[in-house]
Amino acid sequence: MTMNNPRIGFIGLGNVGGQLAGNLLRHGIELTVRDLDPERVAAFVARGARAADSPRELAACVDLVITCLPSPAVSAEVMEQPDGVLAGLAPGKIWLEMSTTDHAEARRLAARVAERGATAMDCPVSGGCHRAATGNISIFAGGSREAFERVLPVLSILGQRILHTGPVGSASMLKVLTNYLCTVHLAALAEALTVAKVAGLDLNTTYEGIRISSGNSFVHETESQVILNGSRDINFTMDLVIKDVGLFDELARAHGVPLELSPLVLGVFRDGARRYGGRELSPNIIRRLEEACGVRVLGEGFPPQIVDTEPKVPGYEVVPRRGPHL
Repeated sequence: MTMNNPRIGFIGLGNVGGQLAGNLLRHGIELTVRDLDPERVAAFVARGARAADSPRELAACVDLVITCLPSPAVSAEVMEQPDGVLAGLAPGKIWLEMSTTDHAEARRLAARVAERGATAMDCPVSGGCHRAATGNISIFAGGSREAFERVLPVLSILGQRILHTGPVGSASMLKVLTNYLCTVHLAALAEALTVAKVAGLDLNTTYEGIRISSGNSFVHETESQVILNGSRDINFTMDLVIKDVGLFDELARAHGVPLELSPLVLGVFRDGARRYGGRELSPNIIRRLEEACGVRVLGEGFPPQIVDTEPKVPGYEVVPRRGPHL
């Protein structure tokens, strides 16, 4: 098998997974797909993909299986059900877990994959749906160096900045850490923008002030825009925030780290989910403050969704700096 021209199976065609799978199709990859939503599957079949009747069938007919699913429990079911991915794996095949998952669960399933003579890696993505759509998303890749080099041509189609993080599970740990930081930034921006509104600052000016200052962040340049537009649409929901920050919280507790901010942020989003529902868009966490203050935090001319304008370049490995120049 060559990873320069592989047969790929993709399970999970949601907001992120659908964009990643679409990139493979646009690059002429022979693609087989599966999702519980028949309309999503039909859309891919209309573009040239093949549909599989079960995860086992999908795994049996491809060289590389990718899963991009909403929770560790769903991933485990897709892998381990009697007609699951594991039943279709064979020596030489590769499984890439691109879901945001628990590192221990990634390692447990990787061991079961190895029992089948196949190879497993956890390869979660970071950067949002708009970058997944263009292939400019970042990818963390956990697994052996040999496995990483085998799948790098595929990862270079799916993303732009690709970081080998170490053994299986390390990528998932790093992903929940970065998602935690993203959530902290979002909660803080909701407070800052609401204070700006109540204090009488112009919100377009406030946005630019934050953007050009030490207070800037990736989250501000993306999610603040859809907050100020009013759509609050970043294709991410409060239940997913709670799952991700919960995974970070569990990781910290398992290693005896006495966190202070994480439990507070988790409490904020749990309250938001109780008020508005778990499927409410995550930037609408600002509604808690808008309602408390009797205001709407809106600007002018901001887009309803973020579009990636960065030119697509071939994906490449990001190599961590070492030694005295850090």
